[in-house]
Amino acid sequence: MARPIVLSNGELHIGLNKFGLVHDFYYPYVGHENHAADNSLRHHIGVYVDGSISWLDGGDWSFEFSYPHRALVGHIIAKNPSKGLILEFDDLVDCDYSALMRNIHVINDCDRPREIRVFLHQAFIIGDAMSNTDTVQYLPNDHAMFHYHGRRAFVASCRVDKGEWYDQYTCGLFGIEGKDGTFRDAEDGELTACNVEHGHVDSTFRLVLNLEAHDSARIDYWIACGTSLREALFIHKAVQKHGFINRYDATCHWWHQWIIPLEKSASKLLPEFRKSFIESGLIAKAHMDKRGAVIASTDTAMLEAWLDVYGYAWPRDGAYVLWPFIRMGYYDEPYRFFEFCRRGLNPNGYLSHKYRADGALGSSWHPYLHEDGTIAPPIQEDETALVLFVFTQFYMMNEDPKLLHDFYQSMVAPMAEFLSDYVDHHTGLPRASYDLWEENFMVSTYTVSIVIAALQVAAGLAEACADTDSVIKWRSAADGIAEAAKKHLYDEESHRFYKGLYVHPDGTSEIDKTLDISSTFGVFMYGLYATDSEEVRMSMKVIRDQLGTPGSYGLPRYERDAYLRPNNDSKSNWWPIASMWWAQYELEVGDKELALSIIRWIQSKMTPTGILSEQINPISGETLSVAPLAWSQAEYLSTLLDTVIEPSNDE
Repeated sequence: MARPIVLSNGELHIGLNKFGLVHDFYYPYVGHENHAADNSLRHHIGVYVDGSISWLDGGDWSFEFSYPHRALVGHIIAKNPSKGLILEFDDLVDCDYSALMRNIHVINDCDRPREIRVFLHQAFIIGDAMSNTDTVQYLPNDHAMFHYHGRRAFVASCRVDKGEWYDQYTCGLFGIEGKDGTFRDAEDGELTACNVEHGHVDSTFRLVLNLEAHDSARIDYWIACGTSLREALFIHKAVQKHGFINRYDATCHWWHQWIIPLEKSASKLLPEFRKSFIESGLIAKAHMDKRGAVIASTDTAMLEAWLDVYGYAWPRDGAYVLWPFIRMGYYDEPYRFFEFCRRGLNPNGYLSHKYRADGALGSSWHPYLHEDGTIAPPIQEDETALVLFVFTQFYMMNEDPKLLHDFYQSMVAPMAEFLSDYVDHHTGLPRASYDLWEENFMVSTYTVSIVIAALQVAAGLAEACADTDSVIKWRSAADGIAEAAKKHLYDEESHRFYKGLYVHPDGTSEIDKTLDISSTFGVFMYGLYATDSEEVRMSMKVIRDQLGTPGSYGLPRYERDAYLRPNNDSKSNWWPIASMWWAQYELEVGDKELALSIIRWIQSKMTPTGILSEQINPISGETLSVAPLAWSQAEYLSTLLDTVIEPSNDE
């Protein structure tokens, strides 16, 4: 299920689902420790009127979602004509405090006065562990419910904007003894007060509004987060002191300052793309933890079908996400990302498969000992190479000596040394690692391309640092790999770049001819072949002819891709990333009109709030897998930036 609204301050990250309900609740890291990951943990909202209750996820509400405030502040309009009700939400995560704040405008859309009872429910399994025993306690002196486990403390409260607190509350159990949760206690319009419970626990508030015909009132609701009760109560009291409007203004102001480079870039685009460009930037930013991790996706929908989620920091994804921000002039986010990578660097100079947002190693299915007996680190070498390449772009954009001082010896040199030494003596190509899709232990054409480019730019940094020996070593390694690549990786007969090679321990190799867009993208984007070369031109033609679909600009990653495919007989799913790589190629060769057509097609696959998924069903056109995917959002930014022709320095 896509998250049409995501909210974040780099520490607290919230995902609101298609019913406007809290469905992902990450704290204290973006992407790590989701305290509301399961379907049973939706934070229900219900309205009791005229003798019955209507829950927002009950099927009789319609929803509109938007980001109308030039900020990561969501707006939701929920309508229920049969009940004569409209709810309008303004939602934010505070820029200074780790607090989710929701202002709910309740509108009596009837020609008569009515009593309207609003029920607000919250449920957590704190710390991601289903075996946890959490505690919930009513805090009468603080007008709040306190949910906690260990070093995680959440204080929830609500009141009418005129100052009246909720009039009823309760807490209890869910998920055991046939209990769904305390929100069921609300279905008769009343709550039976309970002051404490432990286990799998939840809580519910009731607020009563007496509204005249077509009258309305507002409710302020918040959850303050801390690593202790003291910290959470401090934030809880700050929210009360300042009020929603003041915190709303402060948060919008923060975003309005942050968004300046994004809006400057957007102003150079065709008007039709400006709104979605800004939204993509905001959504990508929401996936950046303040300590440097860039999370692939915080959408936990995958947890329902798979054993894990996308809430990890893949170095490759992070580098691609940060690249358009570097181009737009952002400094803080890239710097922190490279600090994160430096902290996670293996002593041998490579980055691991993926990391948690706290810097620990993420889960992996890649072994050290491979089926053919090869012993090799369980990595994707392209991740190390891409981070090194993008760091160099960051340095070139800023020409800040501090960057070399902080990163050359501690990150750049170890990475480049690893890349230059990790070469197979039989082929002259990099030794096998997993491809960028994480599936095949091989020498992939994409990885070879980015390794060459990374070594070339690293040699430039070595030159700036007067590290002559490294300049010679790294350039020589790049030249040698490039020479070998042009012998092994292109098929003259089929006019395509191979997916790669499987090199066996005895030195023999097996070609993988699978048509994979990453191979062609890698060779032209990172300069192994000129974009206008015959090899690239013909390979792109084969991709369009064999992977493309008439009447659509959707492309799969590669032929016969089975990942999340609807059925064995259907076409492989389209990936927005693949289509945008195609658009980037067309921009490189000067066919801007075709590129714009591809971008428009991608834009048509966005949600109204600008969210892109990882995949698209080629049969139904529906989104598949996680949404948003930060990499998809960032490739959209990068592709649109490529449509802007900057004036040359001599103009």
